[in-house]
Amino acid sequence: MWRVFFTSAVVAVVVRSAMNWCKSGKCGHFGSGGFIIWDISGGQEDYSFQEFLPMAIIGVIGGLLGALFNQLTLYITSWRRNSLHKKGNRVKILEVCIISLVTSAISFGLPLLRRCSQCPDSEGIECPRPPGTDGNFVNFHCTKDREYNDLATIFFNTQDDAIRNLFSAKTFHEYSAQSLVIFLVMFYSLAVVTFGTAVPAGQFVPGIMIGSTYGRLVGMFVVKFYQKLNVEEGTDVILGYALLGAASFLGGSMRMTVSLCVIMVEITNNLQLLPLIMLVLLISKSVGDFFNKGLYEEQAQLKGIPLLESRPKLYMRNMTVREVCKNQKVVSIARIAKVGEIISVLRSTKHNGFPVVDQGYNGETHVIGLILRSHLLVLLQSKLDFQNNPFPCEMRGISNRHLSDFVKPISSKGMSIEEIHLSEDEMELYLDLAPFLNPCPYIVPEDMSLAKVYNLFRQLGLRHIFVVPRPSRVMGLITRKDLLVEESDSSATVELQSTSVRDQHQDRRANGRHTHLEHPLLDSLLVQE
Repeated sequence: MWRVFFTSAVVAVVVRSAMNWCKSGKCGHFGSGGFIIWDISGGQEDYSFQEFLPMAIIGVIGGLLGALFNQLTLYITSWRRNSLHKKGNRVKILEVCIISLVTSAISFGLPLLRRCSQCPDSEGIECPRPPGTDGNFVNFHCTKDREYNDLATIFFNTQDDAIRNLFSAKTFHEYSAQSLVIFLVMFYSLAVVTFGTAVPAGQFVPGIMIGSTYGRLVGMFVVKFYQKLNVEEGTDVILGYALLGAASFLGGSMRMTVSLCVIMVEITNNLQLLPLIMLVLLISKSVGDFFNKGLYEEQAQLKGIPLLESRPKLYMRNMTVREVCKNQKVVSIARIAKVGEIISVLRSTKHNGFPVVDQGYNGETHVIGLILRSHLLVLLQSKLDFQNNPFPCEMRGISNRHLSDFVKPISSKGMSIEEIHLSEDEMELYLDLAPFLNPCPYIVPEDMSLAKVYNLFRQLGLRHIFVVPRPSRVMGLITRKDLLVEESDSSATVELQSTSVRDQHQDRRANGRHTHLEHPLLDSLLVQE
């Protein structure tokens, strides 16, 4: 969170320093930019009850188009992952080049089929715009000087300027319904095909483009059908419906509600449309959820990412973790194991963590901790901790290496078992895992509800939980007050703390702050029998 906050602050400073340069017209086709990307604060402020029907229709359209977009991108992305992208990086580059060529051909060819329109007579409007600058009213193969091509005005602009034109009340007569329909169909199709290619591109701004286009179409229909009294009121209706259309498509595709609502208000600087944005988002999300999951949930499921939903399923309340684990075969590793045995376990399974077991003095096998697959690969790769005898080693493992050796790489792609190359003599050596395991993993009893375990994974961000038989006796009981260990000896602090914790805390302060590293932090807080 602090990294994101710091980088956002740097971005804000850089944008503020560059805004004056771009506002002078020196940025060319990149536009002017700013903090409020599409300021539509001067839009319509009041709405009649008759307009709630077309607003609900916008929500339904957004849900349907969003669900269709998610399903089409899922099919195409699955085909890319399973067939196309397995042929190598050259195929990925060739695919991007072909899609770029097709996009350029469509963006250039479709405006040639549209007739030019006469520039409006309104004062303060520069029509057509000068070549090499950003804005609207593009003169593209027009025979007369005072004409512009409305379809080229959408295609031959940056996406920010195109969205700003669709949201603007000053462009009421700039776009015809036919051009908006053509642009909607082509841009929607290109967005479906482009999503998932080897290009660092997002879906947020294209989603706003798609939604604002059909939102403006609905707004034009409302102005014509309800026969507004004056043109100014009709322009305000159109820009409001364009914003609602953008919100509806994003809600129908991404299925976000609260965060998306805040984002739309922030980037448009229009707080008065907040209730209507909330209404449209709820309708579009409900319609989209009827058909499939959200865009990112579908893609995460396709990539095999175990993304848990916010709440467990209803049937999990009547199930215990014993029922889930009864058919599982637990793969464990001995504390002192042969290197060849560890290699065999890693090659035969894909588990991320393994229980480490050891034999006690009475001959019973018990679990002493959890070790990660990545840590085992680091130990096998370095070969520094191999030993010739199967006896416990001293707790020297961490001192022989840096802790950074076990840190997950930035690319999130660690080593694989195929990268480990060992000789036959090294396979016969031993490895003591005690210095490198986690001695206190999370443990749940076998009869715990599966819904509770689900919430533990969600709230704690866990990846593994050990399921053990129910313990027979209680070592102690810890409450919230037991954790309120304060440095001061005031009367208020003494009242909050329990006697056992307070006494042990005072003894610790008397004896010094250093404790034995082998004991967990909360061991001293347990009331022993």
